[in-house]
Amino acid sequence: MTRLKALFLQLFQPEIRRALISGAAEYRRNGELEGITLMELMIVMAIIGTLATIAVPSYISYKEKARIAAAIAEIRIMEKQIKNYFIEKNDYPENLSDLGKGIFIDPWGNPYRYLKIAGVDHSGKGKTDKRRKDHFMVPVNSDYDLYSMGRDGESVAPFTAKKSQDDIVRANDGQFVGLASEY
Repeated sequence: MTRLKALFLQLFQPEIRRALISGAAEYRRNGELEGITLMELMIVMAIIGTLATIAVPSYISYKEKARIAAAIAEIRIMEKQIKNYFIEKNDYPENLSDLGKGIFIDPWGNPYRYLKIAGVDHSGKGKTDKRRKDHFMVPVNSDYDLYSMGRDGESVAPFTAKKSQDDIVRANDGQFVGLASEY
């Protein structure tokens, strides 16, 4: 026990303590520990805050662009499945569940929207006509509409409406797939 006590006391001698402590802390000549000051800590926090202010919006923008790209790719895949269905049955499906894959969910967690146009009477005006329309209020597809409602999860038929600006749409019978605001 006396050996442990002697070892314990040796650890508290200034010369031994200096040898055991490493890192940013240093000793002054009088034996007091000198560490990071409050001002240095505040400067480091300001630098971290500035970097976070720059990085977070870039990261959010990157995630949104990735979701848009994923939605475009998924719409292209569904187009091919609908085309195969048409070749096999000589008609477009009534809804996406006819493709046998269940419910298709977009990157924002909303179901993709599909509307069969070919072979269906869409002579109704106003709210009864659900076809997607460009800024001249002309339907953008002649076979079927396929789109994601985008980040806000809301959509209306005209592309010019605010609710439709973030939609990922198929237009010109598949020649365009992208943001409705870019069409």
